[in-house]
Amino acid sequence: MTEAEKSEQTERQESVFRSVREDFVVLTKARLSILVVLTSVFGYFVATKGSDTFSWGMLFHLVLGTTLAAFGSAVFNQLMEVDADAKMRRTSDRPLPANRIPKPLAFIIGWLLCSFGLIHLGVKVDILSSGMAAATLLTYLFIYTPLKRVSTFNTIVGGISGALPPLIGWFAGKPDPWISGGVFLFLLLFLWQMPHFAAINWMYREEYKRGGFLMWSNDDESGRRTARIAIGFSVLTLLLGALYPVWSPTIQGWGAIPCGLLGAVMLWLAIRFFRSGERADARRLFFYTLLYLPLMMLASYLAWN
Repeated sequence: MTEAEKSEQTERQESVFRSVREDFVVLTKARLSILVVLTSVFGYFVATKGSDTFSWGMLFHLVLGTTLAAFGSAVFNQLMEVDADAKMRRTSDRPLPANRIPKPLAFIIGWLLCSFGLIHLGVKVDILSSGMAAATLLTYLFIYTPLKRVSTFNTIVGGISGALPPLIGWFAGKPDPWISGGVFLFLLLFLWQMPHFAAINWMYREEYKRGGFLMWSNDDESGRRTARIAIGFSVLTLLLGALYPVWSPTIQGWGAIPCGLLGAVMLWLAIRFFRSGERADARRLFFYTLLYLPLMMLASYLAWN
């Protein structure tokens, strides 16, 4: 074999490897899954702040188990929605609708990832952490995913599922008492998701409609209905950040200032979207929600007692 042939063969192998790697990243929704892992880690850091319970080993097992479970959940979600994904432009080239990965193989991958993730969390982290991960999977796959074709209430259910991952890390830290802080973490993630999803629902309303999904923004051409929803939940987000530190001993009172200001900016952007009904303002709201979450987690962590 000549050097040119060897080089060509190497390039083909590298191309195949890149293609397989990219398909795996899409199949497991790696970006969304990373968000699940990060919020779980946030819950652990908050639960162990100021105590001697923090462990790098525990954090490693928490990240590993949560990552596996999140990856597996994403695989099953795409298996359940493969027909809808094939109808939408932004998802039609995913590995399953494009037939680059056989569905039976995807099922095996999803099953292995979910089972190993939950077992690992239960054995190496905490049984309650594994239970929170299992609850996340169950609500996401068996309630939220099928409900998307039945009722617009699916977004609320999806928000519940998305608000559980911080509790995976929270219970891993074994906080005492656990109720007040756990409620804050759940509400923070739940309320944040609503303006986030409202904005993306409206921007891709035609895509969701084409896929057969019943979303808040279906047939809302003006954006006013969607913007009103975003405003309502932005108000609740603002109140959570501004008032929770005042009455709860969990967060120091000064935390109300940065947490409240972050919520106020979200409310202002939601009102701006309501007034204009422009895609550009919906995009601004959407991208701000991506900025809001890490800043809010940082502010609340620094103010945590």
